[in-house]
Amino acid sequence: MLHIKSIPAFNDNYIWLIENSDRRCAVVDPGDAQPVLAYLRQQELTLEAILITHHHHDHIGGVAELVRQYPHVDVVGPAQEPIPTLTHPVEDGDQIELFDERFMVLGLPGHTLGHIGYVGDSKLFCGDVLFSAGCGRVFEGTMEQMFSSLNKLLTLPEETEIYCAHEYTASNVAFAMAVEPDNEQLQIYRDTVIRMRAQGQATLPTTLQREKWVNPFLRTGVPSVIKSVANRTEQHDPLAIFSALREWKNEF
Repeated sequence: MLHIKSIPAFNDNYIWLIENSDRRCAVVDPGDAQPVLAYLRQQELTLEAILITHHHHDHIGGVAELVRQYPHVDVVGPAQEPIPTLTHPVEDGDQIELFDERFMVLGLPGHTLGHIGYVGDSKLFCGDVLFSAGCGRVFEGTMEQMFSSLNKLLTLPEETEIYCAHEYTASNVAFAMAVEPDNEQLQIYRDTVIRMRAQGQATLPTTLQREKWVNPFLRTGVPSVIKSVANRTEQHDPLAIFSALREWKNEF
């Protein structure tokens, strides 16, 4: 059983630290080395691996310094993206061993062309593809790629814990409420998120089951979501609904 700790970075990033029972650990998307190094020293942990989901600087900016401090660390990341520090390039369908747990690599293009995620031990590290009540912007890929990536995540078990890379939940919930104001599960979640953030608590991880209830980007076949974008698209197939939602969110 792996234990997960969130290390806050920048304004709203989470660097996820994965720890096993004998004080070895890995980190996911360390955009800043300093909070990671401070936590490792404080907890007397040994860094053995770095997992990267994509090449944006707020996800890889701390890797070089961590490698300098831990020269034997294994740096795992997307083979198709320009990340010079990789020691272990991976792509969709590959598997990695992490502290006796096997993680599958998922190709999740859309936010970037080579974006990947890691799923194992009933946990998903998905970078900037899926957020609680939202999804990532489509920067390098296409709407079709992002929609396909989200559909791939929908096939995972509902109890899967989702470790997103940003604390975007409050703003995402505000948008989701504009899409589905009568969604009772979403109303309950909104109140929970407001309370948690007021107390300085993280809203992550979430679960796939919750996201199926509250996340409009995973609910493109639901009549209330389709109705909400009826004036924004002439087509009403799921991809068109998703694209209209994402474009609406871009300007929200």
